[in-house]
Amino acid sequence: MISTSSIIDCINPACTAPRNPVGNRECAACQTPLVYKYVWAAGEEARKVPVNEIVADRYEVVAPSIWLDTKPGVVDTEISVESTVYSKLYSHHLHIPQVYDLIGTSKIVLLENVPIDNNGKLTSAIDDAWEQATAVRQVYWLWQILQLWEPLSVNNLSGSLLVSNNLRVTGWRLRLLELITAPASIQQLGTHWQHLVLTAHPSIRDQLESIVKQITQYESVDIKNIQIQLNHLLLSAASEQPLSIKTAGATHPGAQLKQNEDACFPSSGDIEDSQSVRVSIVCDGIGGHEGGEVASQLAVQSVKLQVRALKAEVALSNEPVPPDLLMSQLEASLRVVNNLICNANDQQHRSGKQRMGTTLVMALQVAQTIQTPMGWDAENSHELYIASIGDSRAYWITRDGYQQLTLDDDIAAREVRNGRSLYRKALSRADAGALTQALGTKEAQNLHFSIQRFIIEEDGLLVLCSDGFSDNNLVERTWQSFAPAVLNGYMTVSEAVDAWINKANQINGHDNISLVLNYCHVSPDYVSATSQTPLHIFDNVHEEADKETQELVDVITIQAESDNTQELDSDSQPPLDLELPLEAPVVNGVETPPLKNKRSSRRRFPLVWLVSLTLLLLVGSSVGLFVWWRYSPKTFNSLCRQLPITVQRVCPNRK
Repeated sequence: MISTSSIIDCINPACTAPRNPVGNRECAACQTPLVYKYVWAAGEEARKVPVNEIVADRYEVVAPSIWLDTKPGVVDTEISVESTVYSKLYSHHLHIPQVYDLIGTSKIVLLENVPIDNNGKLTSAIDDAWEQATAVRQVYWLWQILQLWEPLSVNNLSGSLLVSNNLRVTGWRLRLLELITAPASIQQLGTHWQHLVLTAHPSIRDQLESIVKQITQYESVDIKNIQIQLNHLLLSAASEQPLSIKTAGATHPGAQLKQNEDACFPSSGDIEDSQSVRVSIVCDGIGGHEGGEVASQLAVQSVKLQVRALKAEVALSNEPVPPDLLMSQLEASLRVVNNLICNANDQQHRSGKQRMGTTLVMALQVAQTIQTPMGWDAENSHELYIASIGDSRAYWITRDGYQQLTLDDDIAAREVRNGRSLYRKALSRADAGALTQALGTKEAQNLHFSIQRFIIEEDGLLVLCSDGFSDNNLVERTWQSFAPAVLNGYMTVSEAVDAWINKANQINGHDNISLVLNYCHVSPDYVSATSQTPLHIFDNVHEEADKETQELVDVITIQAESDNTQELDSDSQPPLDLELPLEAPVVNGVETPPLKNKRSSRRRFPLVWLVSLTLLLLVGSSVGLFVWWRYSPKTFNSLCRQLPITVQRVCPNRK
């Protein structure tokens, strides 16, 4: 007989035999994928519950404070709900968990959306992952901490950012295990960062040390100025890697419908122009065929015009535009789009539910010019802005997993934000999916847009879709069948769009379906070819050589940003002519050929070649060791520690 602790229930309410052994991936009776919902049990009381115990007849304690919900499909309608600090910070869902359940009179709080992997293991603490991370990722984690500082400080929760074990990372994303009620000062945050800065990547260490020094040594800290400095370092570090983006999109009426109120850009009929536009849009119209279709099309065309004007303004700036300013400008642009739809409603005398509107999710990749830590100008700062309103979504998918970047503007989310319900309970409402806002339905001042800024620092697939595509957790259930094929080069972006929409029609089909995919490719190959050797090392090289080197860097940068990037072949470079012509002696005003001494020639030329070859080897080895130390200090220092003590003394950054 199988013990209760090894049983997990199928989430399909119609399943005739829902009980399955823990470890199965599909229900044996109905083949529905089993859901493994791991939650974090916060508080001292939770840590006292022994492993393997069953709590509340549904939660199995699989590790200290890590509980598995063995009945994930069951929603207890009697759950007592309290307004907590977690609901106040719901908009920060990428970093902060939410309440899943409250247990008994002890008030053990169970948290979902926590940094626990699919096997019930905590993801790495930031301290453990720090030294193996790239320079840009290290700065990105610190940037996310600083972005959380203000909202947590307002609620006396800033101490949550000072507990190393509480700061977890999942790839690029910083995540809190739980919220800790403890105020802290910005100086304490700077002190907490000091041990990270000591082992930071060499290319960013000096700048981070300067920033931390400003935080810790001044009684009054200008956080705004610190954010500007850290943002500049983040953009600079990200720009070391060239970025290419391939985009494709399509919209379909759905298997069960004839009319299509969705609109997207680009679509199958558009000519891809990702280098000059780099904007993707999905809109889901509201108000019937005569209204929703018009609203979605109007929104797409208007957004394209607004983005073009915004990009022109950014191009005129001599310095990188701060993210808060870009976000406010993007929001202003969307308010203009909203007013255009509202005016169309007024002109057609539409009122109440007859007013046409549309959801919107858009992605804008802003390519600002910035100087990299290696001293050369990069033309793309790798910034990605996601704006949304309504229930059209954005997902970020890598080879390791996925994240939903946006939150739906619906009744369920509103209940959670207001602290009136837990999310899983709110989803059981009949009107859970009803929209609370969309473009064109209200005056602009009454709308609340969600606008987020991300940094593209790894290969990934950005998914924008309407709810007809994302319904029934389709992205979560099927991403592994499509995304890895694109990321590994087995399927083109347009092929993935067509195949994924066909799959959506099989599963959903009840609504219009729109999908836009952006394959963001960050190539490390170009980094080693262009940016790992600082140009100022070659100050003694002839001026013309400097000019040719800069031209080569410019060409490589342009090629790296092209959608049709080609590999650089080192053999294609013309060989350097190291032989200089000998000047002929002049006798009585007449130039005569130099005398040839066979013996001296035999001695001199082998010696010259030997010296030249030795110098080349020394220079090449020095540059190679410099690059190794600069970009992989951990492995370099590991090798140094294996050398004799006398040799170790010349190793940089000895520990």
